[in-house]
Parts: sequence; structure tokens; C-alpha cells
Amino acid sequence: MKSHSATPYLFIFPTMAVIALIFAYPICEIFRLSLIVPGSAKISFSNFQFIFSDSVFWTSLKHNLSLLILVPIILVLALIIGIFLYERVKGWLFHRSMVFLPYVMPIAVMGITFSYLYQYNGLLNNFLRSVGLGQFALNWLGNQNLVLPTIMTVIIWQQTGFGVILFLARLLSLPVEVTEAATVDGVNWFQRNLYIILPQLKSIIIFFTVNEAISMLTWVFSYVYVISAGGPGFSSYVLELYLWQAAFSLRSPGVASAIAVFLLLAAVILVILSFRYIGREEDAL
Repeated sequence: MKSHSATPYLFIFPTMAVIALIFAYPICEIFRLSLIVPGSAKISFSNFQFIFSDSVFWTSLKHNLSLLILVPIILVLALIIGIFLYERVKGWLFHRSMVFLPYVMPIAVMGITFSYLYQYNGLLNNFLRSVGLGQFALNWLGNQNLVLPTIMTVIIWQQTGFGVILFLARLLSLPVEVTEAATVDGVNWFQRNLYIILPQLKSIIIFFTVNEAISMLTWVFSYVYVISAGGPGFSSYVLELYLWQAAFSLRSPGVASAIAVFLLLAAVILVILSFRYIGREEDAL
């Protein structure tokens, strides 16, 4: 029987210790806080019972689920733009930088900019009025039916750049011989991208889809907080904002931890499902 040396484990131990300190301990602490009531050491599910009985929680969850509709929109836009850049359209290097620029901009700065743009007397409405389209100058952030779709436009504008760069990097790594041979055989542009290019992007598409789905559930606080602060009323509330209010406004760490556990489990489920799907695809090859 071969003996295993402990030397490799000694090399990775410092890194694993840091990971455990930064990630594992806070996660364990969140689970612990979610299962206790202040002033009592007994395990209780009262925090979960509270959030599941709170209408604001369900409203926030509905808004997060509504944001999932952005995933296919961003995916298709990123694929189309990435493919056109891959075709080396004129000025493609400049266009690539401009598309990616919104993704690296601070969300707070972007949110403040768009909040001024979408105000009732903001730049967008003033422009519409100046060109005789005043009937389209709507109360984008003050209307309960418009505020969430308005925030969605900002998310699309910011998140598409990440997908474009991701797909473009994969496209530039593909062997050109296959596409050149297909072109020689008379395959048109649409067929080449549909039957040759897209199948080779499957793993990246799955990764991007899962990443964006997790973002729509757990990573939209900055947009909402800066642009609308969840208003008017609760019309743009999301789970992260609900969590923040419970933790810092209501001073209820147990309730905030219960919401955090819910979001964590949702993200873990999405990751597990994606890995299972990728595993089935690899077994089929």
C-alpha cells in the first residue's frame, strides 16, 4: 500500500485556514443566529416563521423572481453582441471596451446617474418633452408599476458587458479551422453560429446563466437601494433590502440571518442543479 505524504496538505493548510476564517465561520454563525431568539439559547424556528408570515417577504421574493426574466434577455444580448465582435466588425476593439465599461463602473455611481436620468423632471423626460414626445414622459421611479421595470433596464445595461467579454473570450479561443471549413462547404452565417459556434459555448452559457440567476436573487441590493430605496411603498423591495432593513433598521439579527440562510440555500440549489446538468452533458459525450 502506498503511503501518502502530508507535505502537500501542509502547503494548502494556510489557504484553507483563511477560507475557513473568512467564509466558513460567518456562514456557521448565520445559521446559528437564525435558529435562536434573542435572550434565549434554545433552538427555535420562530425567525423563519416570522419571515414566512410577513407579506413584505413574499413581495420581495416576488420581485426577485420577476428579475429572473432578465437572465435570458441578458444572455441573448450578450451572445449576439459577442458574436458580432468576434466577426471583427469595424472598430470592434473600441466597441468591446465600451460594452464592458458599464460592468466595471461602481454600481452606486451608476445608480445615482440613472436616478437623475429617470426622475420625473430628469434628463430623459426633459428630452422627450423637447422633441414633442411629452406623452411618453412618465414618472419612471414614482409609479409603482414602472419602478421595477425601470431598474431592470439599468441591470441589463450593466450586466450585459460581463456576458459579452465572457463569450468573446471563449470565441477567440475556438479553433478557426472548423468554421473556415464550414464556410468553404457553403454554410451560411446563421447556420455556422447556430450549429457550430453555439454548441461549443454550452458550458460558458450554463455558467453565465447560473451566475446571472444567482445575481438576480442575491446581488441587486445596490441597484434598488440607490435608485429607488425600495419605493414607492414596497413596489421595488427585494430580499437583500428586506435583509438590510431587518439587520440595521429593525436591529433584528435573527430575522436577518434567517433571510440570509434562505438566500444562501437558494443559491446553493441553483449551483447544484447546474453541476448536475453539466455532469449529465459530459456523460453524454
